[in-house]
Amino acid sequence: MNVLLTGSSGWLGRHLAPLLMADGHIVVGMDVAPGGDTQVLGTVADRPLVARVMRDHAINAVIHGAALHQPDIARYPKQSFIDVNIAGTLNLLEEACATGVSRFVFTSTTSLMISAEIRAGKGTEAAWLDEKSGPLMPRNIYGSTKLAAEQLCRLVHDEHGLPIIVLRTSRFFPEEDDQAHRIGLSGPNTKANELLHRRLTARDAAEAHRVALARAPSLGFGVFVVSAPTPFARSEAGELKRDAAQVIARRFPDAPELYARQGWTLPGSIDRVYDAALAEQLLGFRCRDDFGSVLEALRSGTPFPFAHDADYISPQQVLRHNR
Repeated sequence: MNVLLTGSSGWLGRHLAPLLMADGHIVVGMDVAPGGDTQVLGTVADRPLVARVMRDHAINAVIHGAALHQPDIARYPKQSFIDVNIAGTLNLLEEACATGVSRFVFTSTTSLMISAEIRAGKGTEAAWLDEKSGPLMPRNIYGSTKLAAEQLCRLVHDEHGLPIIVLRTSRFFPEEDDQAHRIGLSGPNTKANELLHRRLTARDAAEAHRVALARAPSLGFGVFVVSAPTPFARSEAGELKRDAAQVIARRFPDAPELYARQGWTLPGSIDRVYDAALAEQLLGFRCRDDFGSVLEALRSGTPFPFAHDADYISPQQVLRHNR
């Protein structure tokens, strides 16, 4: 198939494009910033450009990963999020229908599932979050626009029958957390902890999109949380909030010692857990990397499954800086 991959110069795009090409697809990368797999420079907010790309490249399928993200909140006005995340998604959806595209995969985010209350850590239990969680009350413009884009995906599927898979991915960025000063842990320690309940690796994020592309026609429509499989049970939500380290030690007896050798700290409290069980059941996808992979790396001295780069700057930020 001829696959339009938006956001092709970004962190997901650079992992996903090679997988698609290995499957025999022709990848047409589109991004506002140059990249190794980007053939079209431009924004999805440009409707005539989107229409021209669809037509000129005979696009059969779309994977829409381009977006303004949470770190962009400090750099762009709300209108820019609406233009790119909402209007840009609608442009792609409508042009996909107009040109007879066979399937559409939309990269969403678990961030839209986090309310201000969950963010503040209120409550006596870890919030257990899956596709049935709600009502959804995103806490910022990023989450609000991604939720609106999801609703557009559902609307277009209902009206036109376009097979669409929405993937709510948890964290997989390589850079430091924007709250690193508050957390007080090293980047690798933080990422390792997050694989327990709110992270996946970039290679798993890319593989999830590859699977979704193949499965979209048979599923028709679906929204899936995509995150490393959590080792916890819902019944442990209260204990995770009170004393997460104890729960972790019970499930992974050598974790405290392995962490101590590394100079790391296990989380004392976990405020949320993303449950990706539905993706495994219906989409047929399960992340390869999880917290157990981290512990195995600590035991063997092999590289960690996640990528950490404190100096990582997105292509879009580089482009904006150079203007």
